[in-house]
Amino acid sequence: MGRTFAYCRVGSGESALDDQLSVIAAAGYPVVPYRAVGESVGALVPASERPAFRTLVEHKLEPGDTLVVLKLDRLGCDSIDVQQSIARLSEIGASVVSLDLPMHDLASRGGHPLHCMFEAFAELERGRRRERTREGLARARRQGKKLGRPVATDTTERVQALKDQGVSQSAAAARSGLSIATVKRHWNRRLADTE
Repeated sequence: MGRTFAYCRVGSGESALDDQLSVIAAAGYPVVPYRAVGESVGALVPASERPAFRTLVEHKLEPGDTLVVLKLDRLGCDSIDVQQSIARLSEIGASVVSLDLPMHDLASRGGHPLHCMFEAFAELERGRRRERTREGLARARRQGKKLGRPVATDTTERVQALKDQGVSQSAAAARSGLSIATVKRHWNRRLADTE
């Protein structure tokens, strides 16, 4: 039989680690203290950027183990992140239990309907992000803001100065510390083109 781990994200204004572990134990998942992982991170931090969660997934969990969380949001910052965390845990062979859901093993075959629901939510979220990006770009254009990468006038000036000295492109790259591709890109560019 596998081991049981608990992951408790303790953000601002949330219950302490001991309180969350008490709720998890009361639900029938007693966790020994050295298998309880807690960290204080904000809800908007992706699971892959949470050091304690990443260590738990990459180094501690093994096939047959169970990871218990108080709420589904402990597994990620949004539905896409949660889905990726569950998929990663499923690849390890670990069971995933979120006490706020009726389905107890999210990584099992029985959890497939929830995966479909997560995928639908994730697709909606991706669509909303794309739409917000398009709206933001359109708003910036209407306001006359210049979009895109800033023009590297300093680089153009350096390359043009070396070119005026009669230096070859490879020598210009060596002298300036720029890559040959950067030198070539700025070799025939006029300063008027960068304005």
